[in-house]
Amino acid sequence: MINKIRKTVMWLACAALFATQYPLLTSCNPEPDESDLYTFTGETIESFIQKDSTLTAFNYILARVGYDRMMASYGSYTCFAPMNDGVMAYCDSLYNDPEAVIPHNGMTKPSPEAPDYMSSSNEDKLKWLSDSLCENIVKFHLSTTYRNIVSLTGNGEVSTLLGYEFSYSSTQKGQTILGDKAIIVSSDNETTNGIVHVIDNVIPRFTRFIGDVLERDGGYTIFSEALEKTGLADSLLAYTKGSFEYKQLTRESFSGWLYPANGPGSSGKMDCKVGFTVFAESDEVMRANGIDSFDKLVEYANKQYGNAPEWYDYLYENGLTVSTGTDYENRLNALNMFVAYHILKASMSANQLVFEKGSSTYWNYAPDADPHDYYETMLPHTMMKIWEPSNVGTGKSLFINRYRTNNTLTDELASQGSDAMHELVRPGVTILRTGSLQAYNGYVHPITGMLVYDRIVPKGVLNERMRVNCSSLFPELINNRFRYWSTGDGNIPSSHDGSRLGIPSKFFDNVVLYDDNICFNYCLHGAWRCFQSDQMQFWGQYDFAFRLPSVPSGTYEIRVVYAPMSYGSFMQYYIGTSSNISSMQPLGLPFDATVPVEDPRIGMTNVNEEEDMGVATDVAMHNRGYMRGPYSYCGHAENGWSTTNNARFEWGGSMTVRYVLGRVQLNQGNENWLRIKTLNPNSKTNPVGLDFVEIVPTSVLDNQQYTEDWY
Repeated sequence: MINKIRKTVMWLACAALFATQYPLLTSCNPEPDESDLYTFTGETIESFIQKDSTLTAFNYILARVGYDRMMASYGSYTCFAPMNDGVMAYCDSLYNDPEAVIPHNGMTKPSPEAPDYMSSSNEDKLKWLSDSLCENIVKFHLSTTYRNIVSLTGNGEVSTLLGYEFSYSSTQKGQTILGDKAIIVSSDNETTNGIVHVIDNVIPRFTRFIGDVLERDGGYTIFSEALEKTGLADSLLAYTKGSFEYKQLTRESFSGWLYPANGPGSSGKMDCKVGFTVFAESDEVMRANGIDSFDKLVEYANKQYGNAPEWYDYLYENGLTVSTGTDYENRLNALNMFVAYHILKASMSANQLVFEKGSSTYWNYAPDADPHDYYETMLPHTMMKIWEPSNVGTGKSLFINRYRTNNTLTDELASQGSDAMHELVRPGVTILRTGSLQAYNGYVHPITGMLVYDRIVPKGVLNERMRVNCSSLFPELINNRFRYWSTGDGNIPSSHDGSRLGIPSKFFDNVVLYDDNICFNYCLHGAWRCFQSDQMQFWGQYDFAFRLPSVPSGTYEIRVVYAPMSYGSFMQYYIGTSSNISSMQPLGLPFDATVPVEDPRIGMTNVNEEEDMGVATDVAMHNRGYMRGPYSYCGHAENGWSTTNNARFEWGGSMTVRYVLGRVQLNQGNENWLRIKTLNPNSKTNPVGLDFVEIVPTSVLDNQQYTEDWY
């Protein structure tokens, strides 16, 4: 029955994929308004393709769906143009696919008189493609981000007009291969409206779901069987939440601050995709840990999770026990718990798991600050930490739940602390950067060890200052590929001056609105004083709440970060154990974000003029509920103490300040919601920003031996 249900859902997904009308695949990219376009007199992408006799098949596909006119018009695109032999080989593979859910992947006779496909000429074979297949192929080979061959060196992903990305990698021979299939044979062909890379094959798209991809790979038979028998494979069939309407508030309402893409009051629909990331142990890894069958994995899971209520606060606080029986679909079955902790509700390639040093950003981590992030898993109310420590190998190794003692504490000024105070208790589970499997709605990444939520995760790994970025709080930003968009990438709907993305107010699962007169904006990667070069902004008469990450039970100090500005907001924060407004209690006093930093209520000083570099001031500020911005972003001097633009040493302008909301008890057995309500009800020009939330255990704050580091 499970397989039948899965195949039915899969058929519906593929039918949507190949249908003529498919808002899912257009994502948030609007169709071109051809009335505003005209043909260039210089060479365009289309004229380049048109004159190349090896690209006639791709040009036919472009013309079938009108994209030849788009490629001959205004715009800025990167086009990956497959050669004729590659296009025909791809067409043959579509038609002859024995495992196609839709016969021949939707290819049909162009007319009753047409010969059979295999008897047709190459020119006639192209006519068997449906319009929707043509459009899918075209959109997957076009990007609005300028990507020359230099930017395609190494490993990474390219976002496409289809709303999905493909991977690229460099070979030892110096070639660039796309999607593990297509090699760039002619690069950097500049035109008036973009750049063309000629490739030898069509870049393969992914139409199968995660469970099927794992099963067909053959290297994960034990994990795949567990995914199937727990029913979690069926939980990974989702791929969209549908379309949501966005309505721009008028330019006049915001006194010129925001500029809707299509004029004041513009509106439209934005599709919201759903995706997943699965970390999986291969059969080889399983065998290395004494697991050579499904039954042995069940034994392992029972041993790891049988007494989980001892450290898994969610179970203990709700009086729940773990089942070690054979009802594997029970969410509290040990095997189900084991598999569920491997799954994130956010689709990310290996290169997207953390915001890395050296990425194309305006503000990045300073030297010695390690890229890391926290994500919730499908095991109820649990998190994992993904960390790229700078002192391991080349600094590009990714670990899940790596644990060193006294993390985020220090015994040295302007340092993360000496090695002596940071004992490495657990190296963590390594995520391999190669060998990942891509599915229609997510990724499977191979890991080199057994991944479990055991005692050391809540008691050690997560017992540190947790700085959770806005894009991790709202996985919709990740699944819809907004998180790594940069200012000027183009084709951004409801965009304000090209740097902010307008998002429907009901787009997010973890957000509830108490007043609909609100405008959500995601500030794309750019010159913001922000932790990962991005932030959320909320404009209008905002009154909303968002769910905090599920941290282990304990007392925590909660902080937010902001930039004191004259047009900042006056607001009140609340904390509650549900999204019901009646559960909300005020957290701290009303907060005025316009107060200048030198005001005695904050009492910040210029650390560049103080011998102790602001240490004494830090204590006094924290007592008043404020902290300087983290040392780990916004520039950094390479020698000595920085007097340049970084969040701790900056002085003047839009400085970065952390506001301490207060200390609260957070229980893993409950949900915890943070509400923000404007106290400027008649003003629509005073936004509140959300860059990150810091959730800090009081065991870290009240440590009698070490102090919290600046980073």
